Amino acid sequence: MQFIKDKINIDFIGKRKLAIVISLALIFISIAAMFMRGLNLGIDFTGGTLVEIGYPESVELVKVRQALTSDGFEDAIVQHFGTTKDVLIRLPVAVTDEDKATLSNRVIDVLSFDAKPEMRRVEFVGPQVGDELRDKGGLAMLYALIGILIYVALRFEWRFSLGAVAALIHDVILVVGFFAVTQVEFDLTVLAALLAVIGYSLNDTIVVFDRIRENFRLIRKSTSEAILNTSINQTLSRTLMTSVTTLLVLVALFLFGGKVIHAFSIALIVGVVVGTYSSIYIASSSLLVLNISKEDLMIAEKEGVNEDGSQV
Repeated sequence: MQFIKDKINIDFIGKRKLAIVISLALIFISIAAMFMRGLNLGIDFTGGTLVEIGYPESVELVKVRQALTSDGFEDAIVQHFGTTKDVLIRLPVAVTDEDKATLSNRVIDVLSFDAKPEMRRVEFVGPQVGDELRDKGGLAMLYALIGILIYVALRFEWRFSLGAVAALIHDVILVVGFFAVTQVEFDLTVLAALLAVIGYSLNDTIVVFDRIRENFRLIRKSTSEAILNTSINQTLSRTLMTSVTTLLVLVALFLFGGKVIHAFSIALIVGVVVGTYSSIYIASSSLLVLNISKEDLMIAEKEGVNEDGSQV
C-alpha cells in the first residue's frame, strides 16, 4: 500500500490473478459442498409443522428434546424463541400426519414434565407448498439477475452488465456454499437475505462502474489497468464505510436478534463481505477480460457540432 499525496493507492488490479484463483477455489468448494452435503432446508421448503409453546419458567432444551424423542419425534428441531421460557419446535412432515388439534394435544402432553406449557401457535406447511416456495424463490433470484443484466447494459455498456452479473453469481454461489458447508438451516429468511445481498452487491458495483466510466472519459493518457485501479481507489473509502457500518448493524442483529433471525443475519454478513470483495475484484477485473477500452465509453460527437458545443 502506498500513500501518494495523502491518497490511498493500492494495486488491486495487479492482484487480480490471485483474487481470481481464490474465488475459483471457493466456488469449487461451494459447489462440491452443495452436491455432497446439500443444504439443510427448513420446513419452509421441505414441509412440516412449526409449534411454539411457552412455559411459566425457564426450560432446558435438552429436556424438551429428550421428551420429544421418547414420544417418536426423533427429528424434531428445538430452539428457544425470544426468551428461555419460549420454545420453538420444528417437526418434519414425516411425523406430522395428524391434524393440528391432535398434534397440539400430543405435544402439550409430552412436554408437560415440569409445568403444563401454553400452546402459542401451530403452523403446517405441506411438502407441495414447500416445493412451490423453493421453485418461486429460485425464479425470483433468476428474474432479478436478468433484470440487472438489462439495466446495467442500458445504463453503461454490455460488457459492464456481464461483469456485474458475474460478480452477483459469484456472491450467490459463495453465500449458498457457506450454508452447505456449515449446514446452517436454509429457510425463506435466508432466501430473502440472498436477494438483499444481490441488491447490496449491485449497489457497490454500480458506484465503482460509474467512476470507471467517468475516468475512462477524463483520463486520456493511461492504460486500462491504471484507470481501473484509480477508480477503485477513489471509491474505496465509500465502499469500506458502507460495508463497515452495515456489518455493525448485522452483527448486532446476530448477537441480540434471537435465534429466529440468526440464519438471516449470517447470510447478510457473509453476503456483505463477499459483495464488497467482488465489486472490487470480480466485477472490475471482468472488464479487462472483456477488453473494455476508452473508445467503447467515449460519448459520440454530434455531426456538425464541435466539442465545445459550437456549430461547425
